[in-house]
Amino acid sequence: MSILRAILLGLLQGLTEFLPVSSSGHLTLIPWLLHWEDPGLTFDVLVHLGTLIAIVFYFWADIWALLRAWWNSLRTREAKTTEARLAWLIILSAIPAALLGFFLEDFFEQLFAAPLAVSILLLVTGCLLWVSERLGQRVLPLSKMGWRDALTIGVAQGFAIAPGISRSGATISAGLLRGLERDAAARFSFLMVIPVIAGAAAFQLLDAVSAGLELADGAALLAGFVTAMVSGYVAIRFLLGYVRQHSLRPFAYYVWAVGLLGVILSIVR
Repeated sequence: MSILRAILLGLLQGLTEFLPVSSSGHLTLIPWLLHWEDPGLTFDVLVHLGTLIAIVFYFWADIWALLRAWWNSLRTREAKTTEARLAWLIILSAIPAALLGFFLEDFFEQLFAAPLAVSILLLVTGCLLWVSERLGQRVLPLSKMGWRDALTIGVAQGFAIAPGISRSGATISAGLLRGLERDAAARFSFLMVIPVIAGAAAFQLLDAVSAGLELADGAALLAGFVTAMVSGYVAIRFLLGYVRQHSLRPFAYYVWAVGLLGVILSIVR
């Protein structure tokens, strides 16, 4: 794999992982359209690690506060602070994704080889974004979240394992439909994905090690990793600033356009 292609794939992973446009959908459709070969499991592990480092770096202070509050709640057996409650809600939100990923792994993997299905799911992502903007009340701060809210958003995250369903789009939309403010929904969406990305990267790393790590294209692997990390950080910073004052509808229009194009090209091909 060339360094240029590694940079392009890293950029695609970093930006679309956090923007509500579906990274898996883009990483399925664009290589299919351009007839690019699979970059390999080692590359996938590194770009996911890049996005994980980006989100941990951005939310480092929040993560540290949540971990301390969670540990104190274990010792005292009481979740008295907002941070302690939020930490437990993040843990709760990860359960649906773990269960759906475990029981429906084969089904989700088959979708990656079906560009038409991925394109249709991008259209679904657009509908989620549009409906949540239309129906969401956007009045609740993060401190007012309850376990039902976390579980609902967690289920949305679980179904976003399917390529074409944007994880951030589905979780932010679910948060808005539960009445969360845009900023609160986006912030929880980013915080709750940290254990999910870490878990997915760990499993990918184990698979890569068992299959034999391919480090021949060291420069390309490094380029993809760094690009994913930097672009991921930029995407997080941009989206958190954007959602405070702007609607998610432009992202809905974008994924509708990409999904419709994918449907047309799938039928033509």
